[in-house]
Amino acid sequence: MVQHAVEFEVAGPWSLDRSREFWEELAPLAPASAAGAAEQVRTVFHADADWRRVAAEVTQYGSTARVVVVGDGDLDAAAEQVRRFLSLDVDARGWPTVAERDPVIADVQARWPGLRPCGFHSPYEAATWAVLTQRTGMTSARRMRDDLVSRYGTDGAFPSPEALLGLDFELPWRKTEYLHSVADAALDGLLDGARLRALGPAAAVRQVQQVKGLGVFSAELVVLRGANHPDTLPTQERRLEAEITERYGPGRGLAEVSENWRPYRTWAALHLRVLHGERMGPTAARPARADR
Repeated sequence: MVQHAVEFEVAGPWSLDRSREFWEELAPLAPASAAGAAEQVRTVFHADADWRRVAAEVTQYGSTARVVVVGDGDLDAAAEQVRRFLSLDVDARGWPTVAERDPVIADVQARWPGLRPCGFHSPYEAATWAVLTQRTGMTSARRMRDDLVSRYGTDGAFPSPEALLGLDFELPWRKTEYLHSVADAALDGLLDGARLRALGPAAAVRQVQQVKGLGVFSAELVVLRGANHPDTLPTQERRLEAEITERYGPGRGLAEVSENWRPYRTWAALHLRVLHGERMGPTAARPARADR
């Protein structure tokens, strides 16, 4: 095993502690291994460059991030993946100006200063979660995921695509078939995080929809929370629309109000989801189930 460390300046507001709170409490699945003192995160995952297991530790020193990754694969790519799923690769120096244009966003920025949306470790993991939540409640989906990690994972990391192809028991609602399709797509490069991020959001969603079992809702989850694209919008999110009506008034829609959010539309939408969760209770903050 090799250790690789990289330090870099994070452009714009940033609080790793805030991001960790979001990841642990409001993400569709908080990594069981995510832990650490304030301003530090530890987690494990399979890097989507080569599907080798990686242990990562991220520490904040003011505006500087220190990322330490340990494994036996492409650790440069793994460190970049960490930057991506923690949104540390996004230049957020313009994020405060969104608050100047939109008082609602100003309110949520003041409530959660430095919050950067954290996503899944990879689009692949986001896609598997989309499958597990189809026609299934969150509790059951988490139980199935925990079982997969226990049976097929690598020292706490969610199973690699190769391991998931070895899934030899039937899960409900064609989940086994769809998980196999997701694993094949990941190995074929269709769910590569860097490539999806480089595509325009619409093109990325279309590419993900090529995977059997992933409809529009699931594909948007993969792009927004898997590739962690900073400037796109969900089109199937009823709770977000409800929060916009609550905060901006009747007759205001997502397409209209989000023009003031560019180039951080994903961030603003996610902040509103957090606000909705605070107003409605913790379960409301969780993303709705994937395609039925």
